[in-house]
Amino acid sequence: MPLANKELNDIILRPRFTFEIEQAHETALSAFEASKKTQEDFIINRVNNHVFIKVPKTKQQYTSPQLHLEITAINEHKSMVNGIFGPNPTVWTFFMFLHFIVVGLFIAISIWTYTNWSLGRPFDLQIVFILVLLFTWLGLYFIGQSNKKKSIPEMLEQHHFMRDVLRNKE
Repeated sequence: MPLANKELNDIILRPRFTFEIEQAHETALSAFEASKKTQEDFIINRVNNHVFIKVPKTKQQYTSPQLHLEITAINEHKSMVNGIFGPNPTVWTFFMFLHFIVVGLFIAISIWTYTNWSLGRPFDLQIVFILVLLFTWLGLYFIGQSNKKKSIPEMLEQHHFMRDVLRNKE
């Protein structure tokens, strides 16, 4: 169940993992329910087969990750755990919205540039806009990577907590 370094170093913003456990899925889900009462380091929310592990509001920063687990039954004594680390959903939505705006403007200005080029008109201003959008996109990418690196210690804490909860019920 260790969180492989490869997953942390991949060029992805939301690391994922999957593994099997030797326990019924309801037992594993109940273990997380029980952990709500025995610890205060994380906020645990359960909705059906989904468990969300978050940093408490008092310790939360905008870069703080949350761990989303989906625990599904394979058979009576085995379960599959699918996990994904991600930022706060509000932060993630805003970040994706910015990407969408940048890409949309890039496409529109590229069409405008091509039109001016094909008509023999000057298109210097459009090239400047395209370069600004390109650097904006690169900036967003590097901000995302930087925030992911800043959140690695919290991700590891959440992963260790998840592992300990599941081990205590095996």
